[in-house]
Amino acid sequence: MKSLYVRIVFTFVMVAMISGILGLLLTSLYYQNKQQSSNGQKMIDIAKNIQVQYERNPQMDLNDYLKHIAALGFQIYLVRADMQGQAYGSPFKHGKLTEQQIQSVIDGAIYRGMEEQKERLQLFSYFKNSVLNTAGLPIETKEGRAALFIRPDLQQQIGEVRIIAAILIGFTFIISLVLIVILSRLIVRPVNELTRATKQIVAGDFDAGLQLSRKDEIGELARNFSVMTVAIKQLDQMRQEFVSNVSHEFQTPLTSIQGLARAALDKETTREQTDQYLMIIEKESERLSALSKQLLTLAALDKDHKPLNKTPFRLDEQIRHILITLEWQWMEKELQWELDLPDTTIQADHQLLHEVWLNLIANSIKFSNPGQSIGIGISLSESDMIAVEIRDTGIGIPQEDLPFIFDRFYKADKARGHSSAGSGLGLSIVHKLVALHQGSIRIQSELEAGTIVTVTLPRL
Repeated sequence: MKSLYVRIVFTFVMVAMISGILGLLLTSLYYQNKQQSSNGQKMIDIAKNIQVQYERNPQMDLNDYLKHIAALGFQIYLVRADMQGQAYGSPFKHGKLTEQQIQSVIDGAIYRGMEEQKERLQLFSYFKNSVLNTAGLPIETKEGRAALFIRPDLQQQIGEVRIIAAILIGFTFIISLVLIVILSRLIVRPVNELTRATKQIVAGDFDAGLQLSRKDEIGELARNFSVMTVAIKQLDQMRQEFVSNVSHEFQTPLTSIQGLARAALDKETTREQTDQYLMIIEKESERLSALSKQLLTLAALDKDHKPLNKTPFRLDEQIRHILITLEWQWMEKELQWELDLPDTTIQADHQLLHEVWLNLIANSIKFSNPGQSIGIGISLSESDMIAVEIRDTGIGIPQEDLPFIFDRFYKADKARGHSSAGSGLGLSIVHKLVALHQGSIRIQSELEAGTIVTVTLPRL
């Protein structure tokens, strides 16, 4: 049974059947412990009333008397001393009393056959149409003492009720099966919808909308599935954009390298032009190398399984070392530095934070105009958080670009036609590295007024 629908229907049918069987067993136990003795005693009391009424009026014809009693809804079996028996009312279909049992009643004992019947389900013994399933008492007749056995004629007393109960149970079971078939289909339908939508997504169609308004777990699953579909669609779009951006970023320098190399190989250029082409090829090669390094860094960070190698080190010394590393860049622009770097020790990954400051300070240098100043300050908050602020008075970032500056390959500087447009990956890497350190980064900027970058990190 591979179909979920068939499984559910089969499960419900089995539940109904098992419930019926267990209910029958429990009802039988209840009858055995609570009702069986009571029913037997009731029949004995009825037999005593029949006995007393006749013995008080011995002039009555016993046969007529017992026929009238039987007509009230009883099965009667009278056995005289000569072991000749006569039935009144509906005939007994099963069983035969032994002479010992009959003689015992004639001698004055009480026969409690309704309590002594041994069936696998005691409840069924109540309905057994057997002379053994009776209550017996001695009765004085004109011919002498006889044995009177009696039981209720269930066919006469509750025959219609039994038929109605059987029809009720039958129709209830049939209707239950029909409802199980119908309602199971309603349960399985949203699962089928999810299966259909999943197949569409596998086929590349991410617009597989699910119109489910249910409030139960399946409805919650459908809503989560819809959210997941949107997320997958966004990831697929990001993947396509990423591939497109990477291809573009590699294609541009490769085209330049190929064209310049071809021109140099054709030997139609002067020595000076060839040297110039080789310098451009070198710069483009360096650009490709840097881009590859950034892509590898992002790929490693996206895996997010490598633990941080945290060690204590002087944050102020790390920033000063980076300024020395970038000295040729800011010296070329004759930039001035305003430093507020008190002795600050931090517990962090030295190599990863080095990448953060290198990217941010290099950006400030790149987008500052010659002769301007750049400020770097370190401060410690009461909550033991370290804030590093890098501010410049460069060209700034337009307000409409600020929400996207951490997106991969987004280039606010390229949109403004800046000549030194980068790859658009630097700030994405910075944002990821700061997040790995449980920190935050905030950028405030105004076009042609400058930019303030604030990085907040836990000290330990």
